[in-house]
Amino acid sequence: MMSWTSPADLRVQVQRLWDRGDLLRATVTDAISWPLRLDLKAPSASDLSDRFEAVRDWVRDVADTPQVRIEWRERNHRVQGLQRLPAFVWLDGLQDALAFIGKGRQAQQFEALWQQTAATQPALLSWLAQRPIQALHLVDRWERLLAVVAWLQAHPRPGIYLRQLDVPGVDSKFIEAQRGVLTELLGLGLPAEVIETGATGVAQFARRFGFLEKPARIRFRLLDASLPSLPGCAGLPDITLDAASFAALALPVEQVFITENETNFLAFPEVAGAIVVFGAGYGWEALARAVWLSRCQLHYWGDIDTHGFAILDQLRGCFPGAESLLMDRETLLAHRLHWGEEPEPARHDLLRLTAEEAAVYDDLRFDRLRPRLRLEQERVGFDWLTAQLRNRLRRDR
Repeated sequence: MMSWTSPADLRVQVQRLWDRGDLLRATVTDAISWPLRLDLKAPSASDLSDRFEAVRDWVRDVADTPQVRIEWRERNHRVQGLQRLPAFVWLDGLQDALAFIGKGRQAQQFEALWQQTAATQPALLSWLAQRPIQALHLVDRWERLLAVVAWLQAHPRPGIYLRQLDVPGVDSKFIEAQRGVLTELLGLGLPAEVIETGATGVAQFARRFGFLEKPARIRFRLLDASLPSLPGCAGLPDITLDAASFAALALPVEQVFITENETNFLAFPEVAGAIVVFGAGYGWEALARAVWLSRCQLHYWGDIDTHGFAILDQLRGCFPGAESLLMDRETLLAHRLHWGEEPEPARHDLLRLTAEEAAVYDDLRFDRLRPRLRLEQERVGFDWLTAQLRNRLRRDR
């Protein structure tokens, strides 16, 4: 099989320069020194003897390749006589390279982006130089992206919702879709002191740049009718407050139960001096703002599976004294008929579990009882809940 460099191989080399962004960078910087020599593997002396017709075809194909300049070398072959073969292939300039792979129009678009940015947001030129291919994909959005940067430069940390940002052609959906690139552009275009660097990732874009965030909401039920409630709410109401309002509560509560299942939340039995909170899964930042919870005894009731224990472990990062409820070996074994399967179990170490909890977690993550074992909290019998709850409250008195 012949391994001589074909015109297609030459194009692959130039395409590789394009894919790396080198050719686009070369439109505005001295990223490439011209002329540029391409790699060429030519026929050997034995090829001239054994495959003379194939060599002639190869020479013709290379010679007919547009945009490239060929440096020839004469070779005096003992059988075929004097032969003229390509020795080196050169691209003499950027325009030749672009035409060779059909990228002239795209390069013009990038040049236009560069000139526009140099005139209005020169601090962002380093981003264009680093990510030229990505910039090309943003051609139809680039002017609006620059406008967002300019608006935030004029209104740092605006304290409004994204929906209220007043930039022509820009709405909240546009910003939501472009949060990743905007985070990078604003990081270059804004002073460091107006960026909350601790807020990372696209999910925290609003907080990072000083926009208002949709308030986290906390849903809870009173489990004791004697507890003070909202005006007009009698009995054991189901209440939802924003996190700030929940944090400001002054309820005379001693026990707080947290459950991840809505039916369990709604059916949770009455307990004196207690509330039940509909859990947040992973993420307890909103609940952690309620300092008054630290004087309460917290009980977390999650699934008996690896992620249930991981959520418990995370909760203890905010409330170290939180206890687990119905997440023990006795409950797991008593409900064998209701065992299910966890789709993607966690396997990492959890350092905030008690010895008893860690033993059950290890049984689950190491598949000691059954592969991917899970007991969902809604599978636990209600009588079992009330009995265990009664025993726990008796113990805590």
